[in-house]
Amino acid sequence: MTYKRIGFVDYDLDNFHARVYLEALRGPLASRGYTVEGATALLAEPSGKWASAHDLRYFDSVEQLANEVDYFAILAPSNPELHWELCQQVFPHQKPTFVDKTFAPDEKTAQQIFRLADQYGVPVQTTSALRNTNIQLRVQGLASPVQSMFVTAGGSSFAEYGIHPMELAVSTMGPDIVALMRIGNLNHPQYVLKFSDNRTVIIDFNEAADIPFSVFLITDEGTEHVVVDTDTLFVDAASAILDFFDAGSALIDRRETMVIRRILDLAMSDQVMSRFALIASDTAKRDLLPAPHWKQSELVKVRER
Repeated sequence: MTYKRIGFVDYDLDNFHARVYLEALRGPLASRGYTVEGATALLAEPSGKWASAHDLRYFDSVEQLANEVDYFAILAPSNPELHWELCQQVFPHQKPTFVDKTFAPDEKTAQQIFRLADQYGVPVQTTSALRNTNIQLRVQGLASPVQSMFVTAGGSSFAEYGIHPMELAVSTMGPDIVALMRIGNLNHPQYVLKFSDNRTVIIDFNEAADIPFSVFLITDEGTEHVVVDTDTLFVDAASAILDFFDAGSALIDRRETMVIRRILDLAMSDQVMSRFALIASDTAKRDLLPAPHWKQSELVKVRER
């Protein structure tokens, strides 16, 4: 079998996503015909050691790696402030590229990444692992559309893990969100999302407890509680990445990617505290919010000194 070759590009390869995606591609998904051919990272020394420990070829640069692969996966799941820099290194090689969550630290950077991809003609797709779960499968099988959802979620910080419940909401309800409000305290907020056609999503995000991702799906027929199946979560997520590579073009509407980023920018601002803020679809009708909530990596801090 001739394998299709993937290259990992990261900040520091010693992270959970690099490990679970490598395990999925070498294990349950090996029959799909893909292999992780090698990797490179901004933090070279620890990443090289990690690659060696996992029997993975390490390359000193994206340019060297590009000669050996057909596809790229930009990881750095905890450092979206570095995704723009990594995309600038990867896109000129004109290979389909998956960008891990969170796509960008703010909407302006997300727009820059998409523009750069278009400039080089690079198919690019991004998503969190919560887009391809048993919840979306259940929604597809419902007899009538979901009218409202209640989502439970958790994580050490909303800045890093807030992408997950928002991905659940938008992948289920679509990109046509009208308004957003935050209530509760900063460590345990609730978000109320108004969608078109009078549809609603409420998200309860608890930083203090280990809360499983789950949803209550409410339709005209009744209410159903579904908990995310974490046993297959990252295998399913990796499988969706391969679906994108197989297709050669993005399988996720960019409008959904952009509206998720827009929601996240607003969610941590004072604009939505105890009041609804309208989410305009026209960029000219709103301000692009910066995202100061993202912690900066040590690499960025050094460069700014």
